[in-house]
Amino acid sequence: MSEPPTENTDPDERGTRRRFSLRARVSLLAAFCVACAVALVSLGAYITVHRNLYVALDENLINRAEAAVESPAVQTRLQSIPGAFLVSSDIHIGLLTANGELIYPRAGTPPPWGERELSVATGIKESSLRTDSATDMRVIALPAGHGVAMVLAQSLQPTKQALNELALVLLFFGGAGILVAAAAGTAVARAGLRPVEKLTSATERVARTMDLRPIPVSGDDELARLTQSFNTMLRAVEESQDRQRRLVADAGHELRTPLTSLRTNLELLLAASRQGAPTLSERDRADIEADIRAQLDEVTQLIGDLSELSREDTTRDAAERVDLVEVVERALDRARRRTSTIEFDTELHPWVLAGDPHSLERAVLNLLDNAIKFSPEDSVVRVVLRPLGDGTAVIEVSDSGPGIAAEDLPMVFDRFYRSSEARTLPGSGLGLAIVKQAAERHRGTVYANNKSDGGALMAIRLPGIPG
Repeated sequence: MSEPPTENTDPDERGTRRRFSLRARVSLLAAFCVACAVALVSLGAYITVHRNLYVALDENLINRAEAAVESPAVQTRLQSIPGAFLVSSDIHIGLLTANGELIYPRAGTPPPWGERELSVATGIKESSLRTDSATDMRVIALPAGHGVAMVLAQSLQPTKQALNELALVLLFFGGAGILVAAAAGTAVARAGLRPVEKLTSATERVARTMDLRPIPVSGDDELARLTQSFNTMLRAVEESQDRQRRLVADAGHELRTPLTSLRTNLELLLAASRQGAPTLSERDRADIEADIRAQLDEVTQLIGDLSELSREDTTRDAAERVDLVEVVERALDRARRRTSTIEFDTELHPWVLAGDPHSLERAVLNLLDNAIKFSPEDSVVRVVLRPLGDGTAVIEVSDSGPGIAAEDLPMVFDRFYRSSEARTLPGSGLGLAIVKQAAERHRGTVYANNKSDGGALMAIRLPGIPG
């Protein structure tokens, strides 16, 4: 129980002071909590990026050093030099002999070397990897045979510059987040600090049970209006939780395939770089690296697509001209990278509309993924883009699988719905829901059916004009 106000203290003045003090404490607490969270997240992000950048730099330098050692020699008028000397514009490269003589490209800069590199040339050590503090370079040395060592050096300045820029970005947005948190804490404190027993008990119930049902409202006084405001907040929290759950589920569904493929390619490269392991040909390595770059681009695009997906009821401010044939062909290219046992039979007629090519590509790719998942090996998936003659065109994707049960047809495009046949297969039941959402954003429709000769047919119908 708080003590009653003294005779020398005005109750209104004391209450105002108390409310102001508590509001300030809430604001400071919110700012402090957000500051701690931002600091921890920023530190974790910086450490992770720092480690990954340096690991990637070392792996790249090791791969290039191994390739330089294995590169064939090029015969000049005066001497035979490694072919790697001709493609070393972004690194410093040279051959270090056992007697301390360094041979390097005439137009280049000699890499730094010391006792560790010399010990590799003399055969004392099998390899050397270090940071040269004098030149701020990462230096690697590998034996090249006949008493010489291949020495490569790469500057750390680009990596350090990237880390410095990351630190500035984290600092800027972290500070902005703290200011926003302080402002939000002040607003919440101002609106919520009214000690009314009924509302207090209701909020305690919500905190204790996480039951977000609206609080009953009676009357039309200030308490009723406050309760209505609190109910509005409860609905907003519930909608926010639903959006977060959907976004997490979408991310898991959409990112699983490219991340699995990335992991496989990276494990193959790492396995090939181990001592004693079979080496990859230059062509195979180049194909894998190109595939990794394409998959990274795909993951980046997926993250942007999922951010758009989280705003279900919004549309893009500016639609662009979309060639639907190009959209389908890009989706087919991505689908072909995901399977080697399925053939695609295509029939594409020109069609143009205004919209978002990324969300349409994602929708078509989801249809292709669905067809691949249910098609047996060495079967054919047919893709048709054709106008219907009524101002719309349809993209039809048909597979050679078991088809769709009659009771499942009305629900295949529902979010999280999975038929009994699909429950044992990978996926979260979101792919076709994303297709439906993309179609509706472009004033189109989706439908599913079974082919007369077996297999399922999924289609997107979109307005537009012939291309």
